[in-house]
Amino acid sequence: METSPSLAGPFALGTFSAATGPAFPGPAFPGPAFPGPAFPGLVVGDRVLDLSAHGPTTRALLERWDDVLPLLHEAATSAATSAATSAATSAGKWRPLAELRVHAPVEPRQILQSGANYRTHVIDLAVAHEPADGRPAEQVRAEVAAMMDRRAAEDQPYVFIGLQSSVTGPYDDVVIPSWCTKPDWELELAAVIGRPAFRINPEDALEHVAAYTIANDITAREVVFRRDMPEIGTDWLRAKNAPTFTPLGPYLVPAAFVGDPGELHVTLKLNGAVMQDESTKDMIFDVARLVSYVSQTIELLPGDLVLTGSPAGNGMHHGRLLRAGDVMEGTISGLGTQRNGCVDER
Repeated sequence: METSPSLAGPFALGTFSAATGPAFPGPAFPGPAFPGPAFPGLVVGDRVLDLSAHGPTTRALLERWDDVLPLLHEAATSAATSAATSAATSAGKWRPLAELRVHAPVEPRQILQSGANYRTHVIDLAVAHEPADGRPAEQVRAEVAAMMDRRAAEDQPYVFIGLQSSVTGPYDDVVIPSWCTKPDWELELAAVIGRPAFRINPEDALEHVAAYTIANDITAREVVFRRDMPEIGTDWLRAKNAPTFTPLGPYLVPAAFVGDPGELHVTLKLNGAVMQDESTKDMIFDVARLVSYVSQTIELLPGDLVLTGSPAGNGMHHGRLLRAGDVMEGTISGLGTQRNGCVDER
């Protein structure tokens, strides 16, 4: 049994609300509507089971993940028969997915974002930024490749902090701020923490990952580097954390259904044209090493996100950045697809 051809496993978890206003054409195109209260839901096929009785949010469910997961399996199994599904629907527990608004699947306390974690992507960005000293592109590529080899050998990922206020839904618009002139896409695999993790080994790290989802780490390229303070370096606050700059979802897919997170395919289309098309094999640090590394400094909590970096194919590489009217479609194998339009803040 599958939820859809694009989702791995028999079910997924998400956050939903009922549309109470007119002209609401379904989750792919939210449209004008007044959503009701959000609730956690189990997605099986084209239906959603309201899980409010087990917890008010998906984060609350993740806090009891070891107890909740067997209940989700049981509910999904019951829904496998048309009779059970029909009976549950008539009782008001199951709802058609097409009638619901799909929100970001979880509200994380903490968002940890890995930078420069795909070899090809880092090399492409280094070349695109055109060093002022006039070094040829091939020299830049060789130097950056050597740098990444050193990082991998020294086991030192590059991780920074994101803000929950930047999170938006998988079908919501991305709002380009009036000051932003170079907005760029960065589709990424996101690991969702289930069990708390503090100073854990890489060998144990994946036991603390409850699920995976899709994140698009929108970046204002023109403010990544502080030109007024080059000795300080990057400005991730402004570059990464504007409202709506982190589309998330559509769903949380349990880790057991996803398989090896190092064997997934990441694809982003811009207005139908493929821009990112890469395997997670190109990561310098895999999910286990990233989760372990972050846990050496902070305690990861249920619902927290560890973003694993973006593969090659960003706008800087293509010479084409985001603008109002663009539509991004981001897919990671087994995790579904998010679809976000772009609008000007004005």
